[in-house]
Amino acid sequence: MTKSKIFFWLSLFFIAGIGSVSFYYPKTFDAFWLFVFFIMALIAGAVFYENKKALVASFVVLFFIGGSWLTTQRLQKVADAQNRERNFSGEVTVLDEPSVSGAMQNFIVSPPENKKEKFLVSTSAYQKVAYGEKWQLDCALKIPKNLDQNFDYRMYLAAKGVFYACEKPKLKLINNSGGNQFYTALLKTKNSFEGNINRLIPYPESGLLVGLILGGSHQLTKEIQSDFSRTGLSHVTAVSGYNVTIVAECLMILGIALGLWRRQAFWFSAFGIILFVIITGFSASAVRSGVMGILLIWAMKNGRLANSQNAILFSADVMLFFNPLLLRYDVGFQLSFLATLGIIYIYPIANEYLVKKNKVFGLSEILFLTLSAQIFVLPVLLVNFNQLSLISPLANLLILPFIPFTMMLGFLAAIAGFIFNPVAIFFSWLAFLPLRYEMLVVNNLSKLSYAAIPLTISWWEVVIWYIILVWIIVRINLWQKENQSIF
Repeated sequence: MTKSKIFFWLSLFFIAGIGSVSFYYPKTFDAFWLFVFFIMALIAGAVFYENKKALVASFVVLFFIGGSWLTTQRLQKVADAQNRERNFSGEVTVLDEPSVSGAMQNFIVSPPENKKEKFLVSTSAYQKVAYGEKWQLDCALKIPKNLDQNFDYRMYLAAKGVFYACEKPKLKLINNSGGNQFYTALLKTKNSFEGNINRLIPYPESGLLVGLILGGSHQLTKEIQSDFSRTGLSHVTAVSGYNVTIVAECLMILGIALGLWRRQAFWFSAFGIILFVIITGFSASAVRSGVMGILLIWAMKNGRLANSQNAILFSADVMLFFNPLLLRYDVGFQLSFLATLGIIYIYPIANEYLVKKNKVFGLSEILFLTLSAQIFVLPVLLVNFNQLSLISPLANLLILPFIPFTMMLGFLAAIAGFIFNPVAIFFSWLAFLPLRYEMLVVNNLSKLSYAAIPLTISWWEVVIWYIILVWIIVRINLWQKENQSIF
């Protein structure tokens, strides 16, 4: 067994260990039995040290137990929080930029004496709050409530390290300067950048451009968000690997179309991703998606797309090591990871038999890249959003080729807004044209009666989907190795 395969199985079982505990929750594994199996695996490894397969098997078990133990410890913290509800009065620091929704805003704070403890505070959006500020906070710390039976809000917050929500908070500003100065400067730049977009481009096109460049659909109305969901285009305004991997490949195609060599096109695309991460303020989801996107285009550049699974697994292992709850309770992580795997495992097959034979101005590449990602993320989308978009392939084909140009023109307009307004207006009009086209496509396709249908599936059906998918991919790869035609 090669080192590459050993690493693959160790990584896979580490993730499997995390998943086994995550999806068993709210029940938890008994730490005693994890310890027993850990000792047994160590003994087996020592006894069968000279047998390579037995030694690898023992380490596979150890990695599985390691993932299970990490997740059990994190879930135990969630359970312990139930018994530590209390009143809080003291100084806190705002840890991130507030998230505004309608007339309310949410932000996370932490007391200086225990920076690992985080609280969620919800207040009126009219009360100005900024990252790094210090406030006097008085509230009752309660376990967050799940308002929707289909969405575990408590565990969603727990994945962010937040175990308590403040009820009836009373706030008094102590100091409006603090936090990391570099991060503060990034957030100010991001907000000014967003302000330039809103100033130069009319709504709702401005809201779409903000989503494309900075991520998020907070500036779009619920109706427009629903239209994007019905057409299977929600990913274009989401900071997830589903968006970044598609945009990264579009930038690769654009770079090559502009006359760049594949290596130069890689750096062109990687620079675009890094710039995107910086502009979004180094948010956790943007960094995660950026890592996935760069790994993917690196594999494409080297012609090793089908062999890049270990790089993707390694990046997932690192993220899950520090936060094992991401696997089940962070949809962005799931979409990033699965979309990237979809492109790694399915796109090479489509490229071999369909794309190479049907090159149409790069449209076939974009279509099959999108389909490859969608096949892998579809079960997760159905579990979380309970809706199947039938019009999605057509919508993605009509929209995605224009996304890189839209982002580039919008970015130039917003940057020029800092320097010379006439130039900014020129680029904003150029950006408005594709933005208007994209909004019209989404609006008209979403009105079709067959655009989307309600569909709900369980986690067991998700597991069955991936078992069948893996079996099909393995069979096709075996047939390819045997030089047999499958068509």
